[in-house]
Amino acid sequence: MTDMADDAERAQNEPLSWKPVRRARAHELVIDAIEERIMAGDLRVGDPLPPEREFAAQLDVSRAGVREAVRVLESSGILRSSPGSGPGAGTFVAALPRPALTRLLRLHVALANFRIDDLISTRVALERASVHLAAVAPDQDKLAQARDAVEIMEARGVTREVFNDADTNFHIALAEASGNDFVASLTAAIRESMRAPILAALLEIEDWDSLADTLKAEHRQILAAVEAGDADLAMKSAEEHIRSSAAALSIDNRADPS
Repeated sequence: MTDMADDAERAQNEPLSWKPVRRARAHELVIDAIEERIMAGDLRVGDPLPPEREFAAQLDVSRAGVREAVRVLESSGILRSSPGSGPGAGTFVAALPRPALTRLLRLHVALANFRIDDLISTRVALERASVHLAAVAPDQDKLAQARDAVEIMEARGVTREVFNDADTNFHIALAEASGNDFVASLTAAIRESMRAPILAALLEIEDWDSLADTLKAEHRQILAAVEAGDADLAMKSAEEHIRSSAAALSIDNRADPS
């Protein structure tokens, strides 16, 4: 047993061995090689990649191919690079940040890659889950942020721009109050990706005061249900809000208007 433990410890401490890759578009093979190691569990958050010159030699590609692969994966939030020298310098595996997820989703939405019915259904599923979790075991700090967002929306003379930002923050705060980081990240990505299209629709509404009153009442109802621990009412209220908002605003097929 001791020998096996020693072998396992040596294997864990030894640097990864990389095999050469060959293709016309070398950076795509570098990306494939990195992704394969991540999926296999050989690379984890915080692990460094070899220095550029060494990495290129191991993969038998140009340094330009390595640099391009790193650039692509950095833009996707998979890697992060710290220039300079010392233990903190180099390229490391990073947790996928929410801004990267939001950026990618926003581009897909802008290109009309998602049907409006699909976006609405996804939002309903996510927000029903998040308010249910928030009602059962809420994060009180995040609930306080949701209350702050409601107060901003209810302030006298609030502009539609500020209202829309507060509306976005309200839904994100409730998702984060659920304690489920993945649900919160997906909810935030979808809701933030729709910030601009929703604002454009709000600016076209003639009877803004009436719509604003309706939205504020729906937000208060959702928050009250969550704070009361009534998960069923919270889910029902969240779904009704998303669907009624979709019916109240006129947005083309690129937007989920709630």
